[in-house]
Amino acid sequence: MAQGEAFTSADGLAGLTAYDRTGEKIGSVEQVYLDDRTGRPEWVTVKTGLFGMKQSFVPLTGARRQEDQLHVAATKEAVKEAPRVDADQHLEPGEEQDLYTHYGLTRPGGAQTRTAPAAGGRDRAGTAGMAGTAGMAGAGAGMGAGDGRKAGAREFATRSAAGDDSKDEMVRSEERLRVGTEEQEVGHARLRKVVVTEDVKTSVPISHEEVRVVREPIREGDRMRADIGEAETEVTLHAEKAVTRKETVPVERVRLETEKVTETQEISDTVRKEQIEFDDAKGERGAKGEAWRDRKQGPRH
Repeated sequence: MAQGEAFTSADGLAGLTAYDRTGEKIGSVEQVYLDDRTGRPEWVTVKTGLFGMKQSFVPLTGARRQEDQLHVAATKEAVKEAPRVDADQHLEPGEEQDLYTHYGLTRPGGAQTRTAPAAGGRDRAGTAGMAGTAGMAGAGAGMGAGDGRKAGAREFATRSAAGDDSKDEMVRSEERLRVGTEEQEVGHARLRKVVVTEDVKTSVPISHEEVRVVREPIREGDRMRADIGEAETEVTLHAEKAVTRKETVPVERVRLETEKVTETQEISDTVRKEQIEFDDAKGERGAKGEAWRDRKQGPRH
């Protein structure tokens, strides 16, 4: 399939090995998601993360298939950082828009239709009806990629699949708080050495010579020459003197190391959500929010 050509069928996509635009391996394709309106494949989920425990949504825009490989236009890093979306249920318009925004893409045609996982994914083999608008409607006979209806599906879901602008419904939205982390510089640590002086005292023994007069009597029989007159003699005296010298020697290695310390920080913020109010034919205002919607329209798909 040529670069940029749209995929018309989900056949054979599940089980391929996905590679990013630089040729780096991302992971294996697990599920294929079809557009409810056209029945064409729009997204695939790829196993990423440690031990392949996470499934990330990857757009098929600009993707091409080459034998058992699926080459996508996104980078591996972008796929790993894609918004977390439950890969086992319908892809709602708001979730799909978050994914398009993350990948820097514009939704084809500008329409916002829900996207459902196709039947026959690797982890959902044998599950029927997953290509229909009702999404998780249940097991039964399998449907084609373009069939948006299933026997027993709720009427309001069947109308949504038609893709027209219905005047008897509205979309309720709410904000969700997504918290992440980013690394930033908070300071610098410097290691510097300077020269200082200190007084050192030590003791060292030194010696010197002193002179003293020693007198010895001459005994009879000692042959000594006796002269009367003036005479003089001298002796050289020695003494030790303390001297100092200095030498430079290495005594210690000093370096800087960083240690990462993790602490838990509580984050709080304010998010907005919409509530639905209704007025019945008698002009009485009804209940708000989730309880009324569940009572009047059934479970959300």
